[in-house]
Amino acid sequence: MKADPSHQLKLLDVAELDARAAQLRHQRAHLPELAEISALEAERTELTDQVRDARIVVDDLTAEQAKADREVEQVKARRERDCTRMDSGQITNPKDLERMQHELVSLERRIGTLEDAELEVMERLEEAQQVLDGLAIRADDIDARLAELVAARDEKRAAIDATLQEVAGARGPAVEGMPADLMGLYERLREQKGIGAALLRARQCGGCNMTLDASELARIRSADADEVIRCEECQRILVRTDESGL
Repeated sequence: MKADPSHQLKLLDVAELDARAAQLRHQRAHLPELAEISALEAERTELTDQVRDARIVVDDLTAEQAKADREVEQVKARRERDCTRMDSGQITNPKDLERMQHELVSLERRIGTLEDAELEVMERLEEAQQVLDGLAIRADDIDARLAELVAARDEKRAAIDATLQEVAGARGPAVEGMPADLMGLYERLREQKGIGAALLRARQCGGCNMTLDASELARIRSADADEVIRCEECQRILVRTDESGL
């Protein structure tokens, strides 16, 4: 392939812009905030499940405590009615009085048992609520940190995108008037290797950094100025200048 030396030289400007764009895209895809955001989002998802489970425990214990409260109140109400009947003198039969006194003793024991159970439920509920509160605090902390990280990420992305637009804007004039066959070869090489064209400087390929041997240099030296030279090692387009050491 042949191409005007000025067009070949222009390829270096295009390659520099493309390398800059690739660097920016890599930077955009590997922002330091992204790893932390990913880790926190995973933790937040797991935490959501934990909060749901902890809330179920709290709700169940709350219902259990309400039931225990009702049972205690029911037995106390029954004891209060019996005491009122006895104190009012409504019961005069000795056997009935004795039976009711035994019942009051049983009610007192029942109340004690129920209050112990009620206390145990209250303690379990308090512990469960503390767990839930702790999870909620952690969730709030994660949400706040995620908001900070997302804002920082978006700000950096916007800056990078603006620079990418500038690079894209500069690339248009850089490729204007370039031969289609030369650009076609360059684009194929860029897709394959990331860099499509490189400067031959001091007998070294700027793409793969290999130093060319004497026979290869002799071949390049003897080639016409408009001959498109390829690196024997990496196959990239080699652009010759006064720095090439030929």
